[in-house]
Amino acid sequence: MKTTRNYRHSLQHILVLFKQSLNGEEREYTSGSIDKAIFLLSIPMILEMLMESLFAVVDAYFVSRLGVDAVATVGLTESMLTIVYSLAIGLSMGTTAMVARRVGEKNWDEAKKAASQALTLGILLAIGVGIFGYFYSDELLRLMGASESVIATGNGYARWMFTGNITVLLLFLNNAIFRGAGNASLAMKSLILANGLNMLLDPLLIFGWGPIPAFGVTGAAMATNIGRGVGVAFQLYFLLKGSHRIKVIGKYMKPAWDIIWRLVKVSAGGTGQFLIASASWIFLVKIISHFGSDALAGYTIAIRIIVFAILPAWGMSNAAATLVGQNLGAGQPERAEKSVWRTAFFNMLFLGTLSVVFFTSADSFIRVFSTDELVVQYGKQCLQIVCLGYIFYAYGMVISQSFNGAGDTRTPTLINFFGFWLFQIPLAYLLAIVLNWGPFGAFVAISVAESSIALVSIYLFRQGKWKKTAI
Repeated sequence: MKTTRNYRHSLQHILVLFKQSLNGEEREYTSGSIDKAIFLLSIPMILEMLMESLFAVVDAYFVSRLGVDAVATVGLTESMLTIVYSLAIGLSMGTTAMVARRVGEKNWDEAKKAASQALTLGILLAIGVGIFGYFYSDELLRLMGASESVIATGNGYARWMFTGNITVLLLFLNNAIFRGAGNASLAMKSLILANGLNMLLDPLLIFGWGPIPAFGVTGAAMATNIGRGVGVAFQLYFLLKGSHRIKVIGKYMKPAWDIIWRLVKVSAGGTGQFLIASASWIFLVKIISHFGSDALAGYTIAIRIIVFAILPAWGMSNAAATLVGQNLGAGQPERAEKSVWRTAFFNMLFLGTLSVVFFTSADSFIRVFSTDELVVQYGKQCLQIVCLGYIFYAYGMVISQSFNGAGDTRTPTLINFFGFWLFQIPLAYLLAIVLNWGPFGAFVAISVAESSIALVSIYLFRQGKWKKTAI
């Protein structure tokens, strides 16, 4: 009886915390229970990541109904926009770190300045990209190797996506401000609104309905930008109103080059991390494609399953970045370090469980997407080998984001450069092609390299130099 009462009490406590995590309040996490802080920050970040992944799947589903040229248009445009996404992700890392540090110091005026200057920088970048993309969208597609039929089909899509890149930048930056202020719930809600509206508009604008004409693949871009634009408007409502500590103020929007330069320095590492990782995956695809379409298809399916499944782990990693920034700002480096180890421990429990599920049921997961026996064989092999390193990844991804949260984006950038470009890619080539292990060799290289990167990250984190980073 007592055990039952304790169970009910624990369940009620978890439900109360779950509601608190979603209620949209700014919080300082420089005191109180670290486990509670991790929970409150992680839940909305996990839901935010899941929503982003769901949007990508739905968007791809509708566009694929338009034919090969439409899919090619989206693929080519997205590959070019990777640069914009890299800038947005890098700048958001720097923004979260700087805002969180000022919040931890309880220096609200400087936090407002940092937030305002981040938006100013983002707007300036977006205007430059938008103007260039509007006038040269067809030339950019041609440069990427698009056929004339693809350009004819997709020029409108590319032009919309480049011109509307400001919605991407602002969506990332505003959410970075919310996270730095400890309000992960608002970041989650804005993304749910943006992507939810996008998914509703996709079939209407792509295929048409009643008085709404069918815009084809251009409709997908229109839906994306309208959805993100509404999400940005929702964010700006809270950033401009006076009821929140972190408020964007017009007088702080005038470029302050000292703050902008600090943001650029911190953000450069985050941008580099994303570009290095993205480029490494391109080289891996090239190596695996050497063994035919079946191997490439199996690898692609396995990686998509892996990425989708570990999104909650990325949510917890982002929570660690906020905890580190706020606690360093409050002059509590030991609490910041303890927060990282606790977050990594919970992440390890999650990914450790996931690795067991994937290893024992890999065949079933791959068969959801393909029944081709060769594809299933390669996909199963990839999923099982990569998941063997999940316990290491759990610590590695949390610690990498913790460096970023401290403003030390240089360390994870260097780790990624050496780990991906100078170790993973050469190892994959050696094992797969030179030693003739085939795709199995490339899969082994992924697991070994990712685990090694995690171990190096742990070693450097324990050195403690990140605690002295000034931003």
